[in-house]
Amino acid sequence: MGEDAHSRQGSRRLDHLNWPAVQAAAQTPGSTVVWPFGAVEQHGPHLPLGTDALFAEQILDQVLAALPPQAPIWRLPVQSLGFSPEHLGFPGSLSLPAEHLLGSIEAIGSQLAAAGFQRLVLFNGHGGQIALLQVAARQLRAAHPSLGVLPCFLWSGPEGLGGLIPEPEYQQGLHAGQAETSLMLQLQPELVGPERPVDGLQADQPPPGWSLEGAVPNAWLTQDLSTSGVIGDARQASGALGKALQERLVQGWSNLFTGLLNSDWPPRKA
Repeated sequence: MGEDAHSRQGSRRLDHLNWPAVQAAAQTPGSTVVWPFGAVEQHGPHLPLGTDALFAEQILDQVLAALPPQAPIWRLPVQSLGFSPEHLGFPGSLSLPAEHLLGSIEAIGSQLAAAGFQRLVLFNGHGGQIALLQVAARQLRAAHPSLGVLPCFLWSGPEGLGGLIPEPEYQQGLHAGQAETSLMLQLQPELVGPERPVDGLQADQPPPGWSLEGAVPNAWLTQDLSTSGVIGDARQASGALGKALQERLVQGWSNLFTGLLNSDWPPRKA
């Protein structure tokens, strides 16, 4: 009883703690839980289905390892299955219904709030569910105002990523292109196939003034754009670029989490 929440094997994994340690963790000022999200969806002929989950989990673990040992932050197991209807035209892609994920986040978030945790970060590696997690976060915060809820996207937040990836790939390489192929070559090169596809960039584009993503986006399906499943150019992918992306992501998210942990967010009513 009364065991320090980090003392069991020095773990940041909430599911590796016993219940007294979790109780102590929740009562720590600024207690924060991070829930990594990915997907099981095609990533072209050269990357694994679990690319997004692998990135979210491995980058998050490196970020947590870089934080001070007594920082009040823990992580949940990765949510590997996500919302990926745009990729269902390719074998192996799996997608949960939107309402299933919304309900799961509401249920787990409610239980974390009841336990006394102050923040929940949804750390997402799949671009196709950014908006869905934002909706889930807003609904959860409205239902539990004492719980700060922060929906984050792995590739948005850290500064300087654009300087590592040339245009037009930085803006148009939406899926399994140079950036994702390079990061996988750095993190788990044995999972990368020999192909370096370029696809989806010369496909029919939306009408003038509209875009695939951005200010005036479309609900595109991958098969609208690509026969290989790739939307981008993987030809210049390299482990060296992957290492630079890894370092920039880990440093950027370490800075962001440090700022969050040193803050009083969310505001408390008097």
